[in-house]
Amino acid sequence: MILKGNERGHGRELANHLMRGQENEHIELHDLRGFIADDLHGAMAESEAIAKGTRCKNHLFSLSLNPPPNETVPVETFEAAIDRIEEQLGLEGQPRAVVFHEKEGRRHAHAVWSRIDGEEMKAVQLSHYKRELNGIARDLYLEQGWEMPKGFQDHRQRDPLSYSRAEYQQARRTKQDPKEIKRILQESWAGSDSRQAFETALRDRGYVLARGDRRGYVAVDWRGEIYSLSRATGAKTRDLKARLGDAKALQSTEDAKAFIAGRMTPKLKAWAQEEQAKAEKQNLAAQFQREQMVHCHRQHRDQLRQKQEDRWQAEEQRRAERTPTGLRGLWGWITGKNRLIRQKNEGEIAHAQARDRAEKQVTIRRQLEERRKLQAQIVEARKRRNAQIQALNQDVAKYMQMGGTPPVDMPDRSRPERNRARGETGRRSHDQTGRTGRTPGTDHEPS
Repeated sequence: MILKGNERGHGRELANHLMRGQENEHIELHDLRGFIADDLHGAMAESEAIAKGTRCKNHLFSLSLNPPPNETVPVETFEAAIDRIEEQLGLEGQPRAVVFHEKEGRRHAHAVWSRIDGEEMKAVQLSHYKRELNGIARDLYLEQGWEMPKGFQDHRQRDPLSYSRAEYQQARRTKQDPKEIKRILQESWAGSDSRQAFETALRDRGYVLARGDRRGYVAVDWRGEIYSLSRATGAKTRDLKARLGDAKALQSTEDAKAFIAGRMTPKLKAWAQEEQAKAEKQNLAAQFQREQMVHCHRQHRDQLRQKQEDRWQAEEQRRAERTPTGLRGLWGWITGKNRLIRQKNEGEIAHAQARDRAEKQVTIRRQLEERRKLQAQIVEARKRRNAQIQALNQDVAKYMQMGGTPPVDMPDRSRPERNRARGETGRRSHDQTGRTGRTPGTDHEPS
């Protein structure tokens, strides 16, 4: 289970993020402890109000718990891990919130603690918490029998294409794969030995080398997005300077954007937008299926929740009727009969809670399995879309260098079978006539 934690403030923003339904298919506020409020926004407001009595700005500790992608982890495992973490970090008894998220067939949890000790009015000191979390994470992988990520076994084997949330959001704006962006920039860096070679490699893929305001060396794509080269390539600043020279000698990002805008003629821009829209259609069918499935799953969970609430109320009424009142109640208290009834009620309550939790877990497990099957189809659709967008980036780069004139007629990337048929027709025409020209009626590509 990957554990990522950080000290932070701005509880309202955190609550907005954790309860946002657009990014997550299912959200469940699982537990609130130590707060008067019964909702996350109210709990975060309480924590912030208490923190104002101290000088602590990062009064919260936020933690995400991410199990392996294909594992369906019971809620008890999450709860045990959270209890273990708060004990090891010294957060026992601190106000706490636990939220579950489900997205793309994966279920993970977020836990948030208030660091402010209400009695002493000072923040709990969290020393070396990253090292502590890594140790607990390794133990969880071993105890649960999960396959441990290579980065845990050896930090040198960490995925070089891993990305931050900011990089993910940037790629999402442009409908691209953040790993693909990193791969292209890393390949351009690794395949060049000079500034000229690096600039050529970037230009062929639709990027321009520039000087960033704060990030030194950056690349600007034809959409105007800026990418830090040190972050994307993993190269150190001294290595970038050794190969690319002083960053002050490079054009600024504004000049790079102006250069790109000059090459991106209205005709080329309209063509690029049309081609990107065609690529996006690859995802529409799978996304529609996803929306329908999520809607059905939410309805089923609501029905289960209502069924359990109605049953619980009926059982509570029976338990209440079992306890005598008045003189009979007094006599039952004297004889000890009430104690036996109370013990029976408590046993039934524990059994009912375990039953309801098991029913819910069975539903979640079944829905996750269905969602994962659909996610496999969505991933394939995304791969086709990403391949089309990368081909579009290269085409745009090529036509920018040719003066900003887009092709008159390009093969439809959304119809690969048709494209192959066109290619075979052209080859047959060439073999039969012995000429490079195509037979009448055959589409032609720009030279």
